[in-house]
Amino acid sequence: MFPTSGGAESLGDAAAIPFRGGRSAAVETLSQVDPATYGRTRNHVAGKVTRLSPWIRHGVLSLAEVRDAALARVERPEQAEKLISELGWRDYWRQLHYAIGEGIHESLEPPAAMPRKGRQVDSMPADVLEARTGLACIDDFVRRLHETGWLHNHERMWLASWLVHVRGVRWQAGADWFLAHLLDADPASNHLSWQWVAGTFSAKPYLFNRENLETYTSGAHCRVCPVFGSCDVEGSYEELSARLFAAADAAPARTSLRIRPRDGESGDGDAVAPAGSRPLVWLTLDSASATGPAVLGHPEAPRLFVVDSRWLAEERPTLKRLVFLFECLADVPGLEIRAGDPGDLVPVRARAVGCDRIVHAATPCPRARRDSGRIAAVMPVSAVPWPAFCDRSRVEDLGRFSRYWQKVSRSALAPTRQ
Repeated sequence: MFPTSGGAESLGDAAAIPFRGGRSAAVETLSQVDPATYGRTRNHVAGKVTRLSPWIRHGVLSLAEVRDAALARVERPEQAEKLISELGWRDYWRQLHYAIGEGIHESLEPPAAMPRKGRQVDSMPADVLEARTGLACIDDFVRRLHETGWLHNHERMWLASWLVHVRGVRWQAGADWFLAHLLDADPASNHLSWQWVAGTFSAKPYLFNRENLETYTSGAHCRVCPVFGSCDVEGSYEELSARLFAAADAAPARTSLRIRPRDGESGDGDAVAPAGSRPLVWLTLDSASATGPAVLGHPEAPRLFVVDSRWLAEERPTLKRLVFLFECLADVPGLEIRAGDPGDLVPVRARAVGCDRIVHAATPCPRARRDSGRIAAVMPVSAVPWPAFCDRSRVEDLGRFSRYWQKVSRSALAPTRQ
């Protein structure tokens, strides 16, 4: 599943939904969250969802802050449980990213079901990118993804499922496409969700049919679709499975997936710079905010963000993504922005402004962690932990969300202790 912690308010006004980067827009949106209504309506595209994930992705809002706000608006914690469990998915993806790093780009398990089609397509089909597939739902999803950088969680799942299972597109190609366009594009949440849909990190592939689509969109697409009644997702789930997949015994044997956690969230080294030292705060894509833990922990320190040329080349973010990011960064007083290789630039700029060490918010990003290691070879580096969302001390396996949530849910449903 794609844990967006939000979605479009309705099919009709989805393209007009504003997403402004920065703290004030984030707090305003957070103030409108209704946890109980979210729990009842979140599966419907017109449901009362939060739309918080773009700010969460860039560290403008922390998971703990959103959880605390949700709990403050309900009489009983269980009324906010569904919303908090969705935050739990994002925390889970983050912990997996710490543990397996670049491994998120490869299938974690053999496919749960073998497609009847032969070789998968390695790139996005032109008719999809041009929104001319002839399916009203798919073409609408594509147009709004390109125009707004946003889709409801269900729309993301439907689009991913259709691409992988009906059109035979490799999940990596679809995941890279989403990563370029989504305002909340987080590699772990994005790529691991595509694997969940594809059946390479789940017990079975995710499918949807016309009945499911009509239920959660009130039939908005199907009423105007030129192929209504004869589309690719017509039929029951059993009929779809028989059409799309080979017999169950054709799937490769699978063993229970076990992934050992890596305690990256606690930070590396001292979270607080020693007395007498002068740190430079290095902001990353995960902490593009004045409220990140490194900035808050060192309020007088110089701040630096480096637009990583490798990130631009690898993810190819759209202008909408870049605008949102820079709107977030605009909130950070005294921020210096440079472009290039952070591993080279950060220590050079630190010395230029009289700093003798680097502090940054803890991040699961393998590229940033490698850069941190390179910087540490020439200057002390500290990774500052984020406010705790849950107690992970009992977690020994990240192989499935259900096992993870069983261990952490009780602590995640408790507010932060003041």
